[in-house]
This record gives sequence, C-alpha cells and structure tokens, in this order.
Amino acid sequence: MSPASPATDPSASPPSFLAQTRQTLQQTLQRYTALRPSVSPAGKNTAPETDGPALQSRLEQLESLNARLTSHTLRVAVFGLVSRGKSAVINALMGKPVLETGPLHGVTRWPRSVYWQPAAPQENVADPWQIEFIDTPGLDEIEGAGRAEMAQIVAQQADLILFVVAGDITHTEYTALQQLQAAQKPLLLIFNKIDLYPDVDQEAISANLSQLQQAAAEQAPETAPLSIDKVIRTAANPAPLQVRVEWPDGQTRYEWEQPTPEIEALQTALTTLLYQDGATLVALNTLREARQLEAQLVNQVTTLHEGAADDLIWRFARYKGLVVALNPVALLDLLGGLTSDLVMIRSLARLYGFPITNYQASQLWGTILKSSGLLLLGELTSGLLGAGKSLSALFSLVSSPVGLPALGSAMIVQAAASGYGTYTVGQAAKRYLEQGCTWGPEGLSRVMQTVLEEAETSDVLARLRQDLQRSLNPFVAPDDTSSSAPKSQ
Repeated sequence: MSPASPATDPSASPPSFLAQTRQTLQQTLQRYTALRPSVSPAGKNTAPETDGPALQSRLEQLESLNARLTSHTLRVAVFGLVSRGKSAVINALMGKPVLETGPLHGVTRWPRSVYWQPAAPQENVADPWQIEFIDTPGLDEIEGAGRAEMAQIVAQQADLILFVVAGDITHTEYTALQQLQAAQKPLLLIFNKIDLYPDVDQEAISANLSQLQQAAAEQAPETAPLSIDKVIRTAANPAPLQVRVEWPDGQTRYEWEQPTPEIEALQTALTTLLYQDGATLVALNTLREARQLEAQLVNQVTTLHEGAADDLIWRFARYKGLVVALNPVALLDLLGGLTSDLVMIRSLARLYGFPITNYQASQLWGTILKSSGLLLLGELTSGLLGAGKSLSALFSLVSSPVGLPALGSAMIVQAAASGYGTYTVGQAAKRYLEQGCTWGPEGLSRVMQTVLEEAETSDVLARLRQDLQRSLNPFVAPDDTSSSAPKSQ
C-alpha cells in the first residue's frame, strides 16, 4: 500500500487500514459475544458460567473501539510537569483560550479533552480528520502516584503523545519520558517558552538529552534508551513586552504588548502527521488495545473450559493407550496415534472456539512427532516392533504362562508411552490455541502485522514499527523483528 500523501484523506487509501481493523474487530466481537450471559424468561442464566460483568465490560470496550474507527479522530495526550504551558500550547493551537491557564501551581486538576479541526491540506477532502487533545495534570503534582497511574491509562488510550518542557530538561522529566515511551506511541517533545530561552536551539536540547541518557544508562544499564521522534520549539503564551509609544502631541508612554504565539511549526507538524499517518496510528492503537482485551477474554474462555479440556485430553489419552495396547501391528499404532492426536486438537479448538493457524499446526506437528517417537520407543523397548509384535503376542498366548507377564508388561509400556504422548500433545495444543488465536483468519495480530508491513515508514512511524514488531508476536524472540509472524489458515 502506498502511503497517504498530506493532500489526501488517509482513510480513503485502498486497502483501508481502518476498514481492515473494523472488520477484524467485528469478527472478534462475534466470537466472544456467544459467551455473553443471557437470561431466560424464568430468570435463569442460559449461557455457560462466566464472569458476566467482566465479560460484558470487555465486550463493550471492544464495541467502543469499533465505533471509534468511524470518527476520524486522532487522540493526542499532552503531558509535562506543572507550569510548563501544556494548556497554553493547546489554547494556541485552538486560537482561543479554551483551557484555563494561570500562575497557580497545577491549574489542570484532571484530564480534559478539547477538539481541534485543522485546515485540510487541500480543499474537498472527504471526511476531514480532527484531533482530540487530552490535557493532563502535571506529573509532579501532589498525589503523584495516583496521577502517574492516570497518566499511563491516558497514554495507553492515546495515538500520539506530546510532552511539553521549558528550559533545561530535568531528571524528573526524563524519567517521565522514559515511562511514557513504554506505551509504544509516537513521542513528540515540545520545547515551550522559547521567548524566555532564546539561546536554546535544537543542538542544545539534543545535548541535554544525551547527558541525561548517559546518566540514566550508568544508573540502570538495562533501561532502554529514550527515543524522541521529533522536537518542536514553541512560544504558546509569550511574556508581554514593554514597548515605547510616541503620541502625536510628543508625549511618550510605555505600554505592555502581548506578542503573537509562535505555534506555526507545531500546527504544521500535527496537520501533516494527521493527514499522512492518522489512519495508520488509529488503526495500530485500536488493534493494540483490542489485543489486550482479547487476551483477557481468552483467559476467561480458557478458564471457563479448563475442566472440559483436561477431561477431553485424558479421554483421548486413555482410548489411545488402550487401542495401542490391544493392537498387534505397530504401523497401525503410529498411524492411528497421529489421527487420534489430530482429532483431539480439532476437538479442543471447537471447544474453545479458537482458530487453528498454520504456525500453530507446524509447532504442534513437532509435538505430535515427539509423541510418536515415544510410542516407537515403547515398541522397541518391548521388543514387539512391526510384525514381531503380532508373532510375539500369538507366541505368548500358546506358550507357557511365563510369556503372558512379558506380553502384559509390553502392553503396559506401549499404553503408557502413547497415553503420555497424547497428554503432551493436548497440553501443547491448549497453550498454542490460547497464545495464537489472534493470528487466525483476519485475527487482530494478523491485521496489525499487515499494517506494519504495508504502511510507509515515515519519521514518526519508524520507531513505533520497531517497538510493535518486537512485542507483537509472542512466538518470536524479542530481538527478532523479521516478518516471521504465523500465517493464518
């Protein structure tokens, strides 16, 4: 897919990332809606036993995510310490004082949202986009622990993060930036109040960040280095200037004049980002939130069916062990064992309602082959391999009673090996079904992988792509960012 240029509506680009995301969200909702508790006319719960309120809440959150995809709104969370001008930056972008500002410590007491409709890069843009700015309290205010938790919640829900600083970046601000970086969102650093710090340029800001990064690395070498996607300088609410005014009568007076905010660079950056990467960022963040919700739903489903799944596995293990013990032909043992394990895996998938992916199938084949190896080892250990198994069985029956215990021991060894192999396969199948359900046909992980592969790597998306690739696939090592995600079947 070619990237949406700044002069086009990103949601109109075929194939639409937003349309793909909405389709897979709808399929995910359908999969888990079947578990929604329903009440019969008699007042009894007719659905399987579930944690009704928790399930309902997660389904409603998925429905909310699905509805958000049609709003063409990019959520931008604005963070910073107190008195850095977060609200002033938003007011300057809006062109009017929509948020309260003042000299008091921490004017903003709770997150507030305002909506900004920037001018589209060209006329006649279908479905113009807007930005929802979420103004947050200062991260260093009183009751900071509670607000730190609130900041993480807001950051997880946002598509983009602005962090406002003024003057030298402090250690507290650097730590806050590192914590926000863990949310895996594009991070823009807004250096505000440049009218008060005219000598601070891009190089000075970078040098300050490098010093803080080096100090942080010395204290905690395992901490990931801070990555800022863009640094933008603003003067959202410049300090009044005293000007000399000469009147026609020759009198001279000094008056205070409010300079015009210097906000154009941020306006341009946000507008370009909105119409170039807006659809991609909204799709990726929606998929990321949906994957977290589905992980909770998967846990609920597996807990619900855990007993039934274990019973099913033990039933197949017992039947397979019995058949192998009684069957006189080793080749039939192996073929029948493979068929039994495959039927068991399909039965588990139907029980959970999870799809089987090609990746899961390939991994489970390895476990199945190990199970067959255990059975083959049992055959060799018992000395009843192949045709010899039938002959030994017949010989034991017509010879002295001394041969019967040997035959019985061999049957027990084979039954135990086959039963244990089936149990191993069943437990592996449970694990892969739980971990890989989002990689099924049109699964959330599969669509996210598609978006990451097909989206143009802009400056803002470059780091985000690397972060999401590392955390996306639970089956790939953290340092493996190659496109090796499971293929859906």
